[in-house]
Amino acid sequence: MPDSIRIGDYIQAPVASGLETTGYAKIAEFELSDFLTRWDRLHDDALQVLPERIHPTAQIHPTAIIGEDVIIGPGARVHEFSTVRKRSVLAAGVSVGFGCEVTHSFIGENTVLGHQVGIGHSIIGTDAHLSANLVIAAISLWNYDMRVPVKEIVLHSPADEPPYRCTTSQFGGLIGNHVQTGSMITLGPGIAVGQHSTIAASVCMGSSIVPAASVVRSSSPEVVIEPRRI
Repeated sequence: MPDSIRIGDYIQAPVASGLETTGYAKIAEFELSDFLTRWDRLHDDALQVLPERIHPTAQIHPTAIIGEDVIIGPGARVHEFSTVRKRSVLAAGVSVGFGCEVTHSFIGENTVLGHQVGIGHSIIGTDAHLSANLVIAAISLWNYDMRVPVKEIVLHSPADEPPYRCTTSQFGGLIGNHVQTGSMITLGPGIAVGQHSTIAASVCMGSSIVPAASVVRSSSPEVVIEPRRI
């Protein structure tokens, strides 16, 4: 497990989204845990310098809900009954499908979210395609009170190495450029998927690092039920 995860190894900075004067222009230079620590302040600073929060060429359906602290770039589209909120960024050309929820997430240029996609506290690269009924969860199920999470999110590699510590109790995933997914997928909390990877339908995984150019499939034939450790 690397001591650090460089965001630039997974995604590229926006180049056509009007964010050149903000900290988002250097997102690829950040180490992941450092970015997660600074994210709120970086976003608030971006709101102060941008001349317009929502680009006039963005297309937002009247039934969509857009938070007052959301940034939406040129040519982005938000379809019916979707919600984008809590310091999210939709870069240029992003398409958010029907009935999606995007919370505190950065969505890279020309990425497509299919219908009924839920993403929380995540960073998505450019030209990714996330199909319908996908969820990227951000809070560990093992918190005693899910409303006030305290359990730190960690990521594990396939090798027997120490986990990567995200230094936050809320983190969904770092999804690389050109990642494609099938439908009915649950990822996170805590996942990093390398560029040009494919995740097949019905996969459920979190707390993991997936190398670039990987294919992930669900192959477990059974459900295991064990006593909960208190």
